[in-house]
Amino acid sequence: MTGILLSGCNGKMGKAVTRCVAESTDCKIAGGIDIFTEASAGYPVFSAPANVTNDITEKVDVIIDFSNPAALSGLLEYAVKNSIPAVISTTGLSDSQINLIRDASKKIPVFFSANMSLGVNLVCELAKKAANVLGDSFDIEIVEMHHNQKIDAPSGTALMIADSIKEELDNGVVYEYDRHSKREKRTKKEIGIHAVRGGTITGEHQVIFAGLDEIITISHSARSKELFATGAVSAAKFICGKPAGLYKMSDML
Repeated sequence: MTGILLSGCNGKMGKAVTRCVAESTDCKIAGGIDIFTEASAGYPVFSAPANVTNDITEKVDVIIDFSNPAALSGLLEYAVKNSIPAVISTTGLSDSQINLIRDASKKIPVFFSANMSLGVNLVCELAKKAANVLGDSFDIEIVEMHHNQKIDAPSGTALMIADSIKEELDNGVVYEYDRHSKREKRTKKEIGIHAVRGGTITGEHQVIFAGLDEIITISHSARSKELFATGAVSAAKFICGKPAGLYKMSDML
């Protein structure tokens, strides 16, 4: 039985993970971390990693993080100190915070992905393949759409897709977030990234390859948060027992 410490347990994604684990027979949530410490799901909830006490009766084998970027440093410190593997699913992280993840992965196994969906990770691979075949003869634009409560923009998933394409092209690609602020033609080195916020959209991503007289579009539509929760729980079970290192979805697949 895999014991999970769930960071951000009272948020929307935390509750989705709780529901997912409740339907599983091989894992259990030992405790939660959230600034709102209401414990309504049958496990103790603590306001911060440093406050986790012996009230947790189940053994903690792995941490799943769906919280806030501000909580990352303390969570990684706790994970490293207690030699607990971590699945980091929080988005909107800065470069310095991503470096913290890399540093932690030298001491413990860390699974880090901006998106826990199998379909989205397949989109990344397809986009890489398309970029390789099409080269610089097609312009590349990424459009992402999310609900009106999402704070970060562009989404971590959009950046993950862009990074996959940039890795494949490796030709001085730059990301363009703010084209309306200048009056000049689009360059071949740009990947345009656009964010839409509205309603209750769970997550939509389109990668547009626009060439001469033809357009190729690769898209993914998430219909519920449960698919991300399922991916995070699978990652948690996958990473238990692994040596220190930085893992991603392609390693699990």
